[in-house]
Amino acid sequence: VLYCLLFLFFLHLTLMATDCIQPSVIRHVRSWSNIPFITVPLSRTHGKSFAHRSELKHAKRIVVKLGSAVVTRGDECGLALGRLASIVEQVSVLQNQGREMMLVTSGAVAFGKQRLRHEILLSQSVRQALHSGQNQLKEMAIPVLEARACAAAGQSGLMALYEAMFTQYSICAAQILVTNLDFHDEQKRRNLNGTLHELLRMNIVPIVNTNDAVVPPAEPNSDLQGVNVISVKDNDSLAARLAVEMKTDLLIVLSDVEGLFDSPPGSDDAKLIDIFYPGDQQSVTFGTKSRVGMGGMEAKVKAALWALQGGTSVVIANGTHPKVSGHVITDIVEGKKVGTFFSEVKPAGPTVEQQGEMARSGGRMLATLEPEQRAEIIHHLADLLTDQRDEILLANKKDLEEAEGRLAAPLLKRLSLSTSKLNSLAIGLRQIAASSQDSVGRVLRRTRIAKNLELEQVTVPIGVLLVIFESRPDCLPQVAALAIASGNGLLLKGGKEAAHSNRILHLLTQEALSIHGVKEAVQLVNTREEVEDLCRLDKMIDLIIPRGSSQLVRDIQKAAKGIPVMGHSEGICHMYVDSEASVDKVTRLVRDSKCEYPAACNALETLLIHRDLLRTPLFDQIIDMLRVEQVKIHAGPKFASYLTFSPSEVKSLRTEYGDLELCIEVVDNVQDAIDHIHKYGSSHTDVIVTEDENTAEFFLQHVDSACVFWNASTRFSDGYRFGLGAEVGISTSRIHARGPVGLEGLLTTKWLLRGKDHVVSDFSEHGSLKYLHENLPIPQRNTN
Repeated sequence: VLYCLLFLFFLHLTLMATDCIQPSVIRHVRSWSNIPFITVPLSRTHGKSFAHRSELKHAKRIVVKLGSAVVTRGDECGLALGRLASIVEQVSVLQNQGREMMLVTSGAVAFGKQRLRHEILLSQSVRQALHSGQNQLKEMAIPVLEARACAAAGQSGLMALYEAMFTQYSICAAQILVTNLDFHDEQKRRNLNGTLHELLRMNIVPIVNTNDAVVPPAEPNSDLQGVNVISVKDNDSLAARLAVEMKTDLLIVLSDVEGLFDSPPGSDDAKLIDIFYPGDQQSVTFGTKSRVGMGGMEAKVKAALWALQGGTSVVIANGTHPKVSGHVITDIVEGKKVGTFFSEVKPAGPTVEQQGEMARSGGRMLATLEPEQRAEIIHHLADLLTDQRDEILLANKKDLEEAEGRLAAPLLKRLSLSTSKLNSLAIGLRQIAASSQDSVGRVLRRTRIAKNLELEQVTVPIGVLLVIFESRPDCLPQVAALAIASGNGLLLKGGKEAAHSNRILHLLTQEALSIHGVKEAVQLVNTREEVEDLCRLDKMIDLIIPRGSSQLVRDIQKAAKGIPVMGHSEGICHMYVDSEASVDKVTRLVRDSKCEYPAACNALETLLIHRDLLRTPLFDQIIDMLRVEQVKIHAGPKFASYLTFSPSEVKSLRTEYGDLELCIEVVDNVQDAIDHIHKYGSSHTDVIVTEDENTAEFFLQHVDSACVFWNASTRFSDGYRFGLGAEVGISTSRIHARGPVGLEGLLTTKWLLRGKDHVVSDFSEHGSLKYLHENLPIPQRNTN
């Protein structure tokens, strides 16, 4: 009975280990197939590696190297089936895009070890049962398993597993076992090359592994000792050799760390290296090897540099961490900032990570300046905008010429600078300089906690701001001035359509900062960083402020991981025309709100009209004015029901047109208008037009939007018009800043406690001190 039970138990374990893939895992694989299918031009002449990550999407032939730590489970005995399934899915997606994918995999030793351990345990248990005559098994000692024997036992099962997984995506895989000798023998080398090319031609994924069953034994080391540790032959050099031999565009090396760090991962000051260049080895301190396998990070770097020299781009990334490795392979090919990218082309300027560090240190120095010094910098920048007017307009002319025919008319208007715009900018900057006198370090609250123990709450900068803006170069000096006034470091990412204008405006900003030695506090990101990559710099950026289209804002809010985003995703602004509205005011307010600048986020998008105004002279005047201004009208459902021949019925009442288009809807009363705004609005700016003060106050108090106006154009929702000097954007969220965000919105607070040897135990029930919590007067600062 004991023999039978043991036999069935270990047989069950063996079948679980060697079965290709369980049906539940297959279903799991299918459920992961949510990577978008994309089509990209893949023709490329091999011979030179890619210079930048964004070019990786053009890679046609790709080698993916799976390290031992990626393939094996955490207990180092057996395979990580879920992880492998995700990798196979990603490789299959890329293969089905028309790319030529090859795998270099470890794992045969791990799989074989699992099977052999079960065989040994089963054999030992049977012998003990037959000879001991005892019902209870003694503790069984398992001998050290020889790696080559494990490889021989596990290779077939590993390949069967890959075949079963690839079959789920209608892809055929083929196994190739090699040794280093196969690359040194010319005939074998030609045979290997021909086989691989033929497989790729037939759309088959070659799966390459070192023939660990026949390779020379590894040199004795600690990795070979013990039962639960696997030692396999280094596949890094194999992957690099294969990549160069096959003229591969990209080699992806997956390991158990995020990439290459400047010091061993886990150490206090370790920083992930985004881009690694030949010759940078001196700046890296290598640690110990991987927990499994023969190749450590130093071996990977040497192999990567060898492949790079041969014309193949390389990325080393994490293939084990679920949050990092979910779509790591496809993310790399899409050019996202994942792992360490090896490049031979070193940029002339600093990396964005270095710019973030400079903005951080420069911002801290800026915050320590006297208020008068920060104001002096802003005044100097305002003077430069007018003094260097000709140079600025010349640069802007270049942008306009390059954008002609590529940008729509509203965007061209945003891109354009003029003398009047520069003069208005200078006036706004001087307003910011005046308000900066009482910003950083302002005491908000003073409390006497106890005798000789006083607490202060004071304003401080948020830290480093990332402001992303489209088209509008006038945004750059405005935002820079607000950052300077509030003592924040600043990273600016402008649209490439305004590259010439942004460049000269940033140079003038740095010139102004230089008068007090804080030139590096404001950085313009000129590298080819994608916005999504910038949003991942959570250790360098404290707040992201997008300024641009609603799509840009939504994309940034989605991409930001761990960094707060301040902004509005849409500007669906309403105007409610009450039954008591003045005929003289309505058309004037509607025209200004809709037609003065229809592309602005504070432009009118939906006009709500009281039911009693239909078929009145006031209503006819509104319609006639809109026709004269060539505004296309969309009818809301209720409005359409009143008309025999109506304009096209609106597809959605939640539409931001950003052009000469307007939705008109009918409401029964002011409460109906408020309900409509809350249901379909975006909490940006909403207006009531009425002569009834009680109705107006009811609207002002009950509409829950960032800006609510009475008898005024929606276009007043602006930092400059509010007297803030400028704005970094308009916030519709319910955080510390809402509406046009000026200087105050870029500050936070900290608490300062000054005591004399105070300890909490003195305030206990039997202590000698009692809490006073007395409010103290706040000192007034001289802001003259």
